[in-house]
Amino acid sequence: MSSQPSALADTAGVAGQASYLARLSARISAVGNALCVGVDPDPAALPAGFTPDVHGVERFAALILDVAGARAAAVKFNVAFYEAFGSAGMAALERLRARVPKDVPFIADAKRADIGSTAARQAVAIFDALGADAVTLNPYLGRDALEPFLARRDRFGYVLCRTSNAGAAEFQGLDVDGQPLYLAVARRVAGWAEDGAPVGLVVGATAPAELAMVRAAAPALPFLVPGLGAQGGDADAVLRNGPATTGSAGTVRGGALLVNVSRGIAAAALGPTDPGDALAAAVDHWATVLRC
Repeated sequence: MSSQPSALADTAGVAGQASYLARLSARISAVGNALCVGVDPDPAALPAGFTPDVHGVERFAALILDVAGARAAAVKFNVAFYEAFGSAGMAALERLRARVPKDVPFIADAKRADIGSTAARQAVAIFDALGADAVTLNPYLGRDALEPFLARRDRFGYVLCRTSNAGAAEFQGLDVDGQPLYLAVARRVAGWAEDGAPVGLVVGATAPAELAMVRAAAPALPFLVPGLGAQGGDADAVLRNGPATTGSAGTVRGGALLVNVSRGIAAAALGPTDPGDALAAAVDHWATVLRC
């Protein structure tokens, strides 16, 4: 589906910045794929020559960014991989964020939400201090816990819906009025979007049947889909059911779909090939698999 960034121009943010969806549309159109590169280096799984500490993590993350910057539709940083090193890790994350090209959307995978005053400070930390374009959000506390994030119409929130981990169904599959909880979440978040909230959903590639059901329940929402690569998700099912089919997201090339690959790219650098060359080959592979 072709991109129509001009159709999104009236969704400019409160600060005069184009909406996240408009910026994502421009980037997907530029690269022609749905690849979101996860930059989450594990200090226990770094290539030879990279020390298993915050310095090695930052060096490897910088290499991933340098390689992926020209091909990826977006980058996603799992904040925990940097928080684990305390202030030194957060300083590294801030330097890495500054390294991301301005036209590449930066997603903070932080799974935030809390009571109003706390969530307000979380939003400042993620959107203002870190400068994230989008963040992952946990809906368990209800909309009021997400409101400080949703009020930022120039940014975006991907709400956890049906996640990719093995135990996801323990709570997400519970029956709620004859439907699984994750479908209730999808429908509720779709209603928020109809009211103007800048939201999409996190739906795992490891549950293709559930992915199709969520798409049917929320045809207009952008999806962020983890679970390809190391988790063994179904790429064909993601490309078939991941893209939005209606609304503003439906006008974006590829239906505003983003598919995250983290370990499936980072692990390529562990072999005998030069790490930069190996990462470049892995990024090229996934960009081709996820072309749109």
